[in-house]
Amino acid sequence: MSTLRILAVDDHEMTTMGYKYILEDEPVGEYDIHMDTAKDYESGKEKLERSLQSFPYDIILLDIQLAQRSEVPPKTGEDLGIYAREVSPNSKIVFMSSYSDNYRINSILQTVDPEGYMVKTEIDQHTLREMIPTVMDNPPYYTHKALAAIRRKMANDDIGLDTTDKKILHLLSIGTKTKDMVDHLPLSLPGIENRKRQIKSLFGIEKQNDQALINEARHRGFI
Repeated sequence: MSTLRILAVDDHEMTTMGYKYILEDEPVGEYDIHMDTAKDYESGKEKLERSLQSFPYDIILLDIQLAQRSEVPPKTGEDLGIYAREVSPNSKIVFMSSYSDNYRINSILQTVDPEGYMVKTEIDQHTLREMIPTVMDNPPYYTHKALAAIRRKMANDDIGLDTTDKKILHLLSIGTKTKDMVDHLPLSLPGIENRKRQIKSLFGIEKQNDQALINEARHRGFI
């Protein structure tokens, strides 16, 4: 029986304690589980670095949104995943997040390339215990909503939207006004308006408003 060392980083302590209870309660397949927990970027980073001096973590479970100390700008689970990939390349990384939108999941896949992504509403005792041997022996492991987002992206890769176009759609979807997008994009206001017109043209909704654009982008799986 092999022992797996797991680090779970989530700002909700009850969540990590639930993971710990389920996975340490009895062996998972051929593995005994030992789990450490952390609730913010800094404590997660500290435990990760300490593990490298003895036994690196086999699996790192990360929420995207973490509690903050004094980091400016705030650090996220995605930032910790990028760091973990650099300093502990043999560790398997799995995101456990409430985010199920196409944009966020595929951003994580590009920046971190994790061995798994689980949407929290789909995590239960069965999926949690099923995930362990999969990411260790035959990754990746995705819950249904995560897999659906990935498939939607694959189906839309040939439509002609670049990273900036997708960022505009994401900003619109979270309620950002067009005039305020200049703070988030390397474009002028006329440039952003032109991009929006081009996207509407690609979607075949040239004469419709921004809400129609959001609805169509959501239907196509971009947000």
